[in-house]
Amino acid sequence: MKLFFSLAGVALFFLPASLFAVDAHGEVILEDHFERTETDDQLEQVGNGWGTNSKSRAKGVKQVDLVDGAMHITRADVADHGVSVTHEVAFKDATIELRFKLGKNDDLGINIADMKEKSVHAGHICMTRIRPNRVEIVDLKTGRMDLKNRERRLANQLSEDEKRDINKKSKYFKVDLKANQWHQLKVSIQGDVMSVTIDEKFVGKFQSNGIGHLTKSRLRLAVGKSAWVDDVKVTRLN
Repeated sequence: MKLFFSLAGVALFFLPASLFAVDAHGEVILEDHFERTETDDQLEQVGNGWGTNSKSRAKGVKQVDLVDGAMHITRADVADHGVSVTHEVAFKDATIELRFKLGKNDDLGINIADMKEKSVHAGHICMTRIRPNRVEIVDLKTGRMDLKNRERRLANQLSEDEKRDINKKSKYFKVDLKANQWHQLKVSIQGDVMSVTIDEKFVGKFQSNGIGHLTKSRLRLAVGKSAWVDDVKVTRLN
């Protein structure tokens, strides 16, 4: 028996350190597999701490449905804004993992916010937006959601130099994702770098000051048309 435990200890010693990265350096602060149903299918009852903007932006029309152990998000015809499905989280650095499925013309945003940050519109800090043919990583805090930038943009007052500066706050990467099939996503935020992996293949990363914002407090799943989401896991990195 002593020999068994001794050999086991030696084996563990030589295992790659990366296998223990999450356990040693991270804390799971949100995990949801959506294995539940609404008590009333006519109502929006996501549960488990999730909120939506359906009441304020879609006249209360149901936009989020739990179907076969997954979350189906669909923008209502009466909505004046994309769907936002939110959950409170608190971190500086984190990994966000989930499975998603998009139609040919759909998109899904992994939007990070700090609702106490008043220099930006609606707390927007940074985001990864996924389409079947393109992934965008964007610093919203110092880019288009900075209040001054946003106000000048809405007033059509941005100079060409200002437009170029704002455009530098986004980076785009080509992808070729099969529509209407499940894909695995991992978004990592470490310091001022946001990186994206899909189906275990590295897509790209972007470094920008706003991404390094110290206090991130809300996860938003942002959907312009329709998307499926499942198996959400957020790990705060120490």
